[in-house]
Amino acid sequence: MKILLAPSETKISGGTEPFSLETLRFKDLLPHRTQLLHAYINVIQKGDITELSNMFGLKKEADILKHKRDIIHEPTMKAIERYTGVAFDYLSYGELDRNAQTYLHDNLLIFSNLFGILRADDLIPEYRLQQGKPIGDIKPEQFYKPLLQERLDSYLEGEDILDIRAGFYDKYYKPALSYTTLKFIKDGKVVSHWAKAYRGIVLKEIAKAGVTSLDDFMKLPIERLSIHEIQTKKNRTEIIYNIDN
Repeated sequence: MKILLAPSETKISGGTEPFSLETLRFKDLLPHRTQLLHAYINVIQKGDITELSNMFGLKKEADILKHKRDIIHEPTMKAIERYTGVAFDYLSYGELDRNAQTYLHDNLLIFSNLFGILRADDLIPEYRLQQGKPIGDIKPEQFYKPLLQERLDSYLEGEDILDIRAGFYDKYYKPALSYTTLKFIKDGKVVSHWAKAYRGIVLKEIAKAGVTSLDDFMKLPIERLSIHEIQTKKNRTEIIYNIDN
């Protein structure tokens, strides 16, 4: 089973290994990643505060200047450790045992506005790029969409696919294969912010259990979650969870 996850705009600083695009998986994307990375660096070097503010999604000049650096020379860490959004916080990768961490390395794909698609253990530097914002005159979702669609459909063929990304990332890749998504409701209402937390919680339990199929996933007990309904339309199945009090 392969799991698709969105990135977060917030990232932890630090790392140890030097950065090289050539170490990232999906190596045939190298020339395209190189093109987008060069565009990103060009915006950084030009140093226009208004343009940087838009690209970073930041208002305060001090915050903008903090991210105005050449990420090519920044140290790296695993993508699964670099991202620090709500889902990643609730996943608590660092607290998982080695087997669960290895499961994520092998089965989790993280979408990136800068790098397109990453394996969980791909080594990346700290960078800042707001979802939906262009890099210079390039819109990353339009840039990567035609590159990822056929590649990922081929890569994921024969796999059960669990898509727990935010809906925005359909603009990068929408499976042509059969896939499953999740929705969370509480007191009859769909939750939004807390959906990120529950995506992390679900992913954590999947990794701990080493789930290999959607059938096994649907049998997996997850604290405070119960399956309310399962809906299928065309190639998309949605599992609707009720958040229990």
